[in-house]
Amino acid sequence: MATNTDTNTSPTDDTASQRVVDDPILEIEDTNVTYSEGDTYVLEDVNVTIDRHEVLGIVGESGSGKSMFASALLDAVPDPGLLTGKIHYNRKDGSTVDILQMSDEELRQFRWEEISMVFQGAMSSFNPTMKVGSHFKETLRTHDKNVSEGMEFARELLENLYLEPERVLDSYPHELSGGMQQRALIALSMVLDPEVLVMDEPTAALDLLMQRSILQLLDNLQSEYDLTIIFITHDLPLVASLADRMAIIYAFQFAEIGPRDEIIGNSAHPYTRELLNSTPNLDAPLEDMQPIEGEGPAPVNVPSGCRYHPRCQLATEKCRTDDPPFSPVDGGGGHRSACHYREEAREEIPLNFGKTAEDFDQQLVSDPTDGPNAGSTATLETTSDTPLLSLDDVEVHFGEEQSLIERFTQDPTVVRAVDGISLDIEEQDLVCLLGESGCGKTTLGKTMIGLQKPTGGSIEYRGHDIWEAKAGNTDIPYKEVRSALQIIHQDPGSALNPNRRIADILTEPLRHTHPNIGRAERRDRMHSLLERVGMTPAGDFLDRYPHQLSGGEKQRVALARALLMDPDAILADEAISAVDVSLRIGIMDLMLELQAEFDTSFLFISHDLSNARYFAEHGDGRIAVMYLGEIVEIGSAERLIHDPRHPYTEVLRWATPNLDLDAMDAEDPPIREIDVPDPVDPPSGCRFHTRCPVAREACREEQPKLAELDDGDGAAACFREDPNHAYWNSEPLDGAVENPEGLEQH
Repeated sequence: MATNTDTNTSPTDDTASQRVVDDPILEIEDTNVTYSEGDTYVLEDVNVTIDRHEVLGIVGESGSGKSMFASALLDAVPDPGLLTGKIHYNRKDGSTVDILQMSDEELRQFRWEEISMVFQGAMSSFNPTMKVGSHFKETLRTHDKNVSEGMEFARELLENLYLEPERVLDSYPHELSGGMQQRALIALSMVLDPEVLVMDEPTAALDLLMQRSILQLLDNLQSEYDLTIIFITHDLPLVASLADRMAIIYAFQFAEIGPRDEIIGNSAHPYTRELLNSTPNLDAPLEDMQPIEGEGPAPVNVPSGCRYHPRCQLATEKCRTDDPPFSPVDGGGGHRSACHYREEAREEIPLNFGKTAEDFDQQLVSDPTDGPNAGSTATLETTSDTPLLSLDDVEVHFGEEQSLIERFTQDPTVVRAVDGISLDIEEQDLVCLLGESGCGKTTLGKTMIGLQKPTGGSIEYRGHDIWEAKAGNTDIPYKEVRSALQIIHQDPGSALNPNRRIADILTEPLRHTHPNIGRAERRDRMHSLLERVGMTPAGDFLDRYPHQLSGGEKQRVALARALLMDPDAILADEAISAVDVSLRIGIMDLMLELQAEFDTSFLFISHDLSNARYFAEHGDGRIAVMYLGEIVEIGSAERLIHDPRHPYTEVLRWATPNLDLDAMDAEDPPIREIDVPDPVDPPSGCRFHTRCPVAREACREEQPKLAELDDGDGAAACFREDPNHAYWNSEPLDGAVENPEGLEQH
């Protein structure tokens, strides 16, 4: 049984990798969390020291024990879990308490006042019937604090989080955007001025731009208020820009811990190195990104020996029988790893981001005929007489419901979810829709496949208007259109009927496409397709219910169900966002293999540029960037990443986490305002001008059109593409700059 230890170390030199734990605030010793009367471990033998004022990133896959570690720090493990061991908390006055020995009343005061928690879902953390300000007041009263002084501090915190205090405090939670809710929750967790902030996936439900912005705000708050932050996430690159140290957890044990630069650039555990290599990123060559095969074990089925050995390429008989000790790694600085073959891991598993972006660029320049986009261009022109799907000036506007009195006294409120988009999707095409939440991606995708009726413009399938077909006014039956256009939803768990077996779920589409085949042939088809999507042996899965599957397995079932309809186009709506980072490349590879095999076009919706880049480059497709209902740029992934032509694309590029240590420290964002404008009342002219770092008066007055680029690789809607436009002679808006680096004139 491995014992995770993190003892104080002495520095051997003055390099940044050396770290001395000289002021521990939390000391966790021999800590376990068990269920089933101690037989099932969900956190095992944790020994770790957390220094005062440091940021510790805890990284691992879903179900690895990360959240249980967070609960243990507050002695808040849910029943019937049993928490044992010692968790010492060292106060600033020099006294020490064991959290696990506190009474209920002591814990009530301790939580929030000394250690506070920020949970994953901001909306579920607020009472929807109370205004945000009432949450702050209730918290202050519960802890016997001066409400007036506390609310002044709350306003200060909200301002530091780039929020308008009075507006936020006077709003109900649902009246705030997701990013505003999360920032308000961070302020609420800090209103009692705690020493430690434990953050459990606090940005998981947010876009990358908001995630990166909040991490930068946390960096500022940590310095200003002398916080110790424990940031728990499954997304290693995300927290890397914030963390001082990082701890990797696998199968309920700590696998590796050390200074950030050591973990990223010199990790010594195969799981850490393979996790880094499995993470989609913008700079690594595509062929070097590889998924980790398999998934982490369940608590009731933990392997003997090293828990990672069933998935490890270096595993030997020793790994299968002997649990490796958690031992120091060459390099110092408190770097420790639980692996028998630490040095071999560094040699045998090279990191794929060792090549710099400049190296990758040079490779493309030196051999333009090689690579995933060789010879291709991404334009708005069709490549055949009749595209598979054709959108012509499509609009989707939603009107909010009004009472009888409001109908006579107020103009209807209209949200322009999609506002005048024209786009063609060819046979076996691949288009990634990229943008922040609320920009209209999902609405546009559902409109493309006939699930949402446009309020303006038209959408055609093979030259036939989809909604005319539904009305029976075309030669093509609507049933054929619906079968040809399928969807894979974001959350496979909610998309699969929990009360039906997998066999029953997959039988339904076969009854539509092959109504005359018998039960045995249906089962053979399902069996064959499940094995094709990597669920082997298929017979073990057909009689299971969805809750008996992992997240990756559920997503594969959803993909198989869509393919059983023999579709011409599939809308993958954030289809990998609910899957662990280590599995995303594998799911995308599978989708691309099946696209070629089934002659299917893909509409891939994502808010993550690195995922869109991987999917589009491997599939020789295009990325369309959306902002407030409009496409502002479209082109090949390679061109959008290395030569973005719209400032918003550059912002998304900045927001994408980077594993390059030299570029990891967060620079100032190329944006003037964090929050997206209200889609009910979008800005005049260019809709991005209120946030654009290079906006000028012309941008406020005139709306740019999506125009072809001179190099033929796509189109962009920005005045900076026209050297003769009046933009260049107009004055910069407040907060904008003349010509920031990376946004030069083309």
